[in-house]
Amino acid sequence: MKKLLLSSFLVAMGLHANAQLATFKYFEYEGNDSRFDKNIDTKKQYYNPILSGFYPDPSICRKGDTYYLVNSSFSFYPGIPVSTSKDLIHWKPSGFVLDRPEQLPLKHQNISGGIFAPAITYNEKNQTFYMITTNVGAGNFFVKSKDPSKGWSNPIYLPKVDGIDPSFFFDKDGKGYIVHNGPVDGGADYEGQRAIRIFRFDVEGDSIIGTYKQIVRGGTHVQEKPIWIEGPHLYRIGKYYYLMCAEGGTCDQHSEVIFRAKNPMGPWEENPNNPILTQRTGVDPNRPDIVTSTGHADLIQSKNGDWWAVFLGCRPYEDDFYNTGRDTYLMPVTWQDGWPTILEKGKVMPTVMEMTPWQQKLAKTESTDSMMTGNVFYRDEFKDDQLNQRWMFLRNPTRFYDLTDHGIAMNALPVKISQKESPSAIFARQQNTDFKAETEVTFVPSSENALAGFTLLQNEEYNFVFGKTIRKGKPVVVLTRSEKVNAVIGSAELKDMQAPLRLKIVGKGRYYDFYFAEGNAEWQMLARGVDAVNLSTHQSGGFIGACIGLYATK
Repeated sequence: MKKLLLSSFLVAMGLHANAQLATFKYFEYEGNDSRFDKNIDTKKQYYNPILSGFYPDPSICRKGDTYYLVNSSFSFYPGIPVSTSKDLIHWKPSGFVLDRPEQLPLKHQNISGGIFAPAITYNEKNQTFYMITTNVGAGNFFVKSKDPSKGWSNPIYLPKVDGIDPSFFFDKDGKGYIVHNGPVDGGADYEGQRAIRIFRFDVEGDSIIGTYKQIVRGGTHVQEKPIWIEGPHLYRIGKYYYLMCAEGGTCDQHSEVIFRAKNPMGPWEENPNNPILTQRTGVDPNRPDIVTSTGHADLIQSKNGDWWAVFLGCRPYEDDFYNTGRDTYLMPVTWQDGWPTILEKGKVMPTVMEMTPWQQKLAKTESTDSMMTGNVFYRDEFKDDQLNQRWMFLRNPTRFYDLTDHGIAMNALPVKISQKESPSAIFARQQNTDFKAETEVTFVPSSENALAGFTLLQNEEYNFVFGKTIRKGKPVVVLTRSEKVNAVIGSAELKDMQAPLRLKIVGKGRYYDFYFAEGNAEWQMLARGVDAVNLSTHQSGGFIGACIGLYATK
């Protein structure tokens, strides 16, 4: 959107002087995690995760010397962030796959609905990128692109795919295949039992050929009744085809397993050393810099010939509670007896990793000022013509904002964060367990329903709202916490209806502090040590990480 004078925005939106307009001057974020406060050589070492905070279900491909990585976006818009890299370590935001409403219908979907587990593949035969995924509210589909920087096609839906997590494979002979998670033929033998199915795919006709074949029933060690075999990816490596899948569910029992065959249709041989990645057993539960729930991996061979895996993991602050969601991690893959291993059994997921010589060479030209991982810091004053890619909307937004000479101006919509609609709000990820977030908002509320400030979002029923409103005709700052039931945690009367209000949140693991200041006054504590476990996936359910929103409603 083109940058406007604030007065021009009012005219363009057809608004008048007393419209419910909220203007946010800036947003500042700072991470303070001890796990990232280490003396590392950034030209020879790197931090895991490589993408921190709500970058789940990673999938990766390569064209030439450039790697492309995508992640699930659920009911946020635009959908499916794309990141690019030359060395697999330093990643740059590179747009979105689904950036048009016709590609991504999200109306009335749950926050953890929408887009599940995108898989990106580059077909060398026709020099085309494919991205295939599930939209929970619309079905399974794929889009194509010759150049991701120039956009992607409209969706081509695949009604024959009954299930989730589809993924493409294009063989050396040009044949195409789709693997996905689906129901078990004849019905499940126990709760959580699923199957992996395979379809032939007509590359020229962009369509499925015939019917599916079930190639895995239940998963590995079937006598132990494994659950949720999903996230399949198919590869051809050497003389074998490999089928790699997540297993055990995406929480603390998560793992990655692999099979191999001489033909994509099977029969499939199970790796006797499965799982090839997990943190569920054999590690100290009280280890420092704990990472759990590792799995949902994808393999990539670098231009130099070595193999790597990207996968998700979580950073709990206690028990299985984490507000940062599921991150993306990177590990080198080792091979023995024709089988790959991502992380040996009993080994702890490391925070600091060593680069290979080819990565060190490229790292010399890469910036170490990453906003994708580590102790992230940035200040956004909304001075560009477009929003930074870090910002997301919820569901399909209407035009409620513009970037002005005073910051981002929002026309407050009559939509609350608890509704399955698209609110007047923009969201950034909480990337650190310990963090600070700050903003300044100018807002003159006209009713007790009107509010502008922060929201901390996990879902419609689990969230915080922290901002300026009015009570009995007087301006107040109020903090509410929702864990199915809304509760007012704190409020304070303000002196000036017109004055800008600064707001600050300081998170320290499970507990958050909330501050406010009018104009240039000193910070005042509104609430200390507020329990924010309601923002954890374990507490609330769903699949996203906590998001920090600049939010206005009326």
